[in-house]
Amino acid sequence: MTTPKVTSMHDAIAELVRDGDTVAIEGFTHLICFAAGHEIIRQRKRDLTLARLTPDLIYDQMVAAGVARKLIFSWLGNPGVGGLHAIRRRIETEELARSGETPLELEEYSHFGMVGRYTAGAARLPFFPLRSYFETDLPRANPLIRLVESPYGDGPVYAVPPLRPDVTIVHAQRADAGGNTQVWGLLGCQKEAAFAAERVVVVVEELVDESVIRADPNRTIIPGLIVDAVVVEPWGAHPSYVQGAYDRDNRFYLDWDPISRDQAASAAWLDEWVHGLDGRAAYLEKLGADRIASLRPGPAPSGQVDYGAYR
Repeated sequence: MTTPKVTSMHDAIAELVRDGDTVAIEGFTHLICFAAGHEIIRQRKRDLTLARLTPDLIYDQMVAAGVARKLIFSWLGNPGVGGLHAIRRRIETEELARSGETPLELEEYSHFGMVGRYTAGAARLPFFPLRSYFETDLPRANPLIRLVESPYGDGPVYAVPPLRPDVTIVHAQRADAGGNTQVWGLLGCQKEAAFAAERVVVVVEELVDESVIRADPNRTIIPGLIVDAVVVEPWGAHPSYVQGAYDRDNRFYLDWDPISRDQAASAAWLDEWVHGLDGRAAYLEKLGADRIASLRPGPAPSGQVDYGAYR
């Protein structure tokens, strides 16, 4: 019988995210778990290495809150708006002098390089080979991207090391109590990041019976056997979107830009929207019913598949 792994966000983060950990909150454009990031901030975790293909607002907020000492990434910015100014304050010399903050360590790769790192970590490989760095200066900026000779005699390739997070946090549409997790819509590298991790937290919009999971097995990207905790947190990805549940809150991304440019304004926002609230339910109440209603999409059913009876 499957052991239930359902817990609260508070308890999952308290137990599974530890000071000094490498933490990956993955999800590509949608399914970005802001709720988990806010709980990490709320619990004042420290000295984290944050890994993510595309650090956007949630990592900017986490850096502003002082939880991070290092960032491993392949692109960063406020999508469609501009830069991430809390992160900039931690990496630009003039801004550091003005803000008095400690430098943020950076480790940069291409998107494929990050995917390769997760893939190597998931497969317990010593490195992942790729050819896409020959026309870039990233190997000069990052000494962990190394030129090696192919053992099959077809010339040099670049290699990146495995990435094995202490904790990977994935947001998804649904899971059962045992952690079998289903996603639809745009897939990033959630599966690879989960398999590469020591501990896995799955945050879902909906908890469903195991029979629902078994009825549509092709949607299951993360099996429960590698999941440590399941958190049911509807709207946990806001202002990111969840395919089929709610749209991206573009206003939020626009509003964050002027806030993040000012250290005091960033701290005030965190006090009001994170430290001043006891969880996601309070966040949604503060956001307001009208704002939430405006983000609900119309229906777009995908049809049905008959897998046939098992005999």
